[in-house]
Amino acid sequence: MTIEEPRKPSIAIYPGTFDPITMGHVDIIDRALNLFDEVIVAVAVNSAKDPVFTLKERIWMIEESFNGRKRIQVRSVSGLLVDYAYRHNAKAIVRGIRAVSDFDYEFQLALMNRKLKREVESVFLMPGFRWIYISSSIIKDAARNGGDVSDLVPPHVNKMLIEKFSPSRP
Repeated sequence: MTIEEPRKPSIAIYPGTFDPITMGHVDIIDRALNLFDEVIVAVAVNSAKDPVFTLKERIWMIEESFNGRKRIQVRSVSGLLVDYAYRHNAKAIVRGIRAVSDFDYEFQLALMNRKLKREVESVFLMPGFRWIYISSSIIKDAARNGGDVSDLVPPHVNKMLIEKFSPSRP
């Protein structure tokens, strides 16, 4: 009789700016949880981007979207994502693919990540068809111009978008 070592949980990293989190992001995270034991949502600190929401707001919006679900962690990350994934024993970096145009860029990133850390795989997931056309940028543009995006983001995110882009704001 052999004694088996306990299995380590499989961990995936789902990176992004999440400015703001959308229902497409939520869908990808839920799909990733069907494949992995844990998902670390890595909120990017990217000096090249000028987000509408602060890092603290973006982390809060994600945490609130999953209401303390134990299998999801939300962390800020800067530097090389593949190094972060390796340090946290992640098996994979999960990326959402909406269209063929996304694939070209994501494929290049995946190849570079593989060169840097062969131990970390890239996994591409498609959101449900209901969310395939949305992005944080499109949602912000619509909200900024008074469009109703309430069915494209979690309710608390919609509230924050309305507050951020309200015409009565100074």
